[in-house]
Amino acid sequence: MSLFHRVQFKQPDPLDDGTAEEIAAEKRVGGIDLRDDDGQSLTDFWDGVSKDLKKDPKWFDFDNE
Repeated sequence: MSLFHRVQFKQPDPLDDGTAEEIAAEKRVGGIDLRDDDGQSLTDFWDGVSKDLKKDPKWFDFDNE
């Protein structure tokens, strides 16, 4: 008689309405690619965000105080 038994649990369904399969399928398709080999595209993106923020009339800069 073995003291160790192999137990396998079913993947939990977050809303208990069958969406677990939909979530799993969504994770398999595409997704977000966070790889940036040279870092340039990420730098360009955040530089653009920074420039857009500075155009905002509600923008303030602590350096100007």
